[in-house]
Amino acid sequence: MAPEHPDTPGGEPTALALKILVAGGFGVGKTTLVGAVSEIRPLRTEEMLSQAGELVDDTGGVDQKSTTTVAMDFGRITIRSGLSLYLFGTPGQDRFWFLWDELAQGALGAVVLADTRRLEDCFPAVDYFEHRAIPFVVAVNCFAGARRHAPQDVSRALDLDAGTPVVLCDARERESGKEVLIRLVEYAGRRHTARLLDSVG
Repeated sequence: MAPEHPDTPGGEPTALALKILVAGGFGVGKTTLVGAVSEIRPLRTEEMLSQAGELVDDTGGVDQKSTTTVAMDFGRITIRSGLSLYLFGTPGQDRFWFLWDELAQGALGAVVLADTRRLEDCFPAVDYFEHRAIPFVVAVNCFAGARRHAPQDVSRALDLDAGTPVVLCDARERESGKEVLIRLVEYAGRRHTARLLDSVG
């Protein structure tokens, strides 16, 4: 994305604001992650789950969930001086996927949150970003009581492209979420640099 403002006369670095998506299945922890890392009060568009929604939303494994995101979550985090990330959490249910194209415009990359108890729920997000060549990392949200799996095993189960990072995290913990975002920015930077070199070549 473009700098927020030009270099100042004093020689201070240009401030960059990068757009990041946080995606994944229903109830995987997207709203929790955005809220945990955001340095501003996050914007949330949540509604209470209804009896009508129970007919189309699979709440298996997330029985305690009482609300759902119906548009997006928004937060902001400063990674270092001059570099901020704007976080957009996507809705998890397929009936809201029409919003993804709008949210994805101008995004540097994405975090795909995964729950190994319901790993199949993140396949649509993985497919979405792979088909649009948007760099992403898979962040396995380590829920209490869930069996732990090595990142390479998760990568094989999801049939990820070679080099796509898989990291373990706790979406409730700010530092854990921040590490995920740093890994994404580094990975996306390498991908964009490689594309530039290919185009020059």
